[in-house]
Amino acid sequence: MRAMVLDDFGGPEVLHMAEIERPAASPGNVIVQVAYAAVNPADWKAREGWLSRYFQYTFPFVVGFDSAGVIAEVGEGVEGLAVGDRVVTPGNQGLGERGSYAEFVRADAERVVKLPDHVSLSDAATLPTAGMTAWEATFDVGQAAPGKTVVVNGGAGGTGSFAIQLAKMAGASVATTCSAHNFDYVTRLGADHPIDYRQGNVYDSIREWAPNGVDLVVDTVGQGTFVDVVDVMKRGGIVAPIGTLIPDEPAIDPARAAAAGVSVIPTISQFPNQPRQLRALVDALAAGKISVPDQTVMPLAEAAEAHRLVQAGHVRGKILLVVDESLGQ
Repeated sequence: MRAMVLDDFGGPEVLHMAEIERPAASPGNVIVQVAYAAVNPADWKAREGWLSRYFQYTFPFVVGFDSAGVIAEVGEGVEGLAVGDRVVTPGNQGLGERGSYAEFVRADAERVVKLPDHVSLSDAATLPTAGMTAWEATFDVGQAAPGKTVVVNGGAGGTGSFAIQLAKMAGASVATTCSAHNFDYVTRLGADHPIDYRQGNVYDSIREWAPNGVDLVVDTVGQGTFVDVVDVMKRGGIVAPIGTLIPDEPAIDPARAAAAGVSVIPTISQFPNQPRQLRALVDALAAGKISVPDQTVMPLAEAAEAHRLVQAGHVRGKILLVVDESLGQ
């Protein structure tokens, strides 16, 4: 099969097209023929070897967590999925297997969700990593609910785009940081109070919007950008910083958080929760309760440029790689 591979860790230039062996189904999983693969910040970190602490790489390695496509093969013991089904999955790259920047990817069946006919493959491909992480932070960790106040740090990115919508779906009021040129975008997603992080004091703006304090902060940016946020939170509030894997990253002082009565709960997408979260996201999208982030679509051969853009930051929504347009939308 055709795939974008790396033979060693490095910058975007290590990604190159190659012919490698197609994966075969084994008990409990399926092979998905990939139509679209989404690009996430975790992809460039995988390319640079940051995930070595979680699994052993086997070269040539294929990065990419998220894909949508059509089932090509079903392993023994799999029920409810069949060859030809249109599906979305985070695949098995998080388990150390080859990822989604390829014509075929293997995925555990429990984390493969069949798509309703009216949900496009390109839209579905945006859901897994960004959507499941946002679900984990907003609901499983953050307990968003009607009447609560939620701040999303970095609302124009993939995870932030979903976090805004999920918090609104829960009935919460939402403020979000972004650049001024993304105000229209985050407002369209449902944000009640966009905050330009480049102008003025972000915390003063939060205080004006929520004078009684904030219930939940979903920090999709990290890197020390929100370490003082406990000062604008209610006692009993929760901060859900999304894991970045960045070493020695400035973090909220635990003693300061404890004194303010604020819980800081580092958040990543948890494998046991993913089947439930992905099904809920597909259902919400199909029912029109959420929409997908803005998409920039690029050919698979331009994966290196996609990595450069994501690694530089400030991408609105999601970048998708087209692997096989013949599979349709």
